[in-house]
Amino acid sequence: MLELPEVLTLSKQLNEHVAGRTIEAVFLPTKPHKFCFFEPEPALFEKQIGGARIERAEGFGIYAEMIFDNGKRLSVDDGINLRLLTDDEVPKDYQLRLALSDGRNLVFTVSMYGGINVHEEGYFNKYYIASRESVSPFSDGFDALFAGRFAEARPNLSAKAFLATEQRFPGIGNGCLQDILFAARIHPKRKVVTLSEDERAGLLTTIKEVLGEMTRLAGRDTEKDLFGNPGGYRTVMSKNTVLSPCAVCGSTVVKESYMGGSVYYCSGCQKMVE
Repeated sequence: MLELPEVLTLSKQLNEHVAGRTIEAVFLPTKPHKFCFFEPEPALFEKQIGGARIERAEGFGIYAEMIFDNGKRLSVDDGINLRLLTDDEVPKDYQLRLALSDGRNLVFTVSMYGGINVHEEGYFNKYYIASRESVSPFSDGFDALFAGRFAEARPNLSAKAFLATEQRFPGIGNGCLQDILFAARIHPKRKVVTLSEDERAGLLTTIKEVLGEMTRLAGRDTEKDLFGNPGGYRTVMSKNTVLSPCAVCGSTVVKESYMGGSVYYCSGCQKMVE
């Protein structure tokens, strides 16, 4: 799933390898997916962006977005996989294919669920707006945002829920938060009201440091970039490390179902505090 490090990596690669190209043709889904959401219908994409030139790409929150010279924008989110492929590499099944003027193709597929949207500036969608208006963890304003979100947090809110729900921090999802909480030594089910001032400060620091390292290394190793390569950041708490010994204390990395998804944590480093 796209989270901030992958969004920033994807937008950087689009600027380096796709910007300046023109959309020569739009190919409709060869295998419709009930959890791939389009706006408008893909049959209208040709009229919207066919013949348009890609000026640049931007990344924010959970969205990677291409901006065209006709004022249109194409944004993707969540589980949309975007690949730059030659004609010979294009798979049989995809949700969208854009043929570029350099002979290559942008091919869109979906894992689990995701959206592909063509729109103009001022697009009204609550998730898009939350991401577009979000404060980057790498900006000066993030400390104040974090403090405000903490002050507003309900007493029974868990650490996972605090980081990854209600669009408090767009771009931090159930993937990135696992390593953030490990670095902060906080159990994902722990109530945020139990955190000391030092632990709160530590959580703020680890958010910046872990996301910064994930971005510097072109995303997590559980996700792939524009060319299908896994990110260079080696996840510590993920599907790749479950049941392995913790590199810090040697305890087992645990996987549990929680809040409609999974949490991964070290049974030794991340003690539960009631």
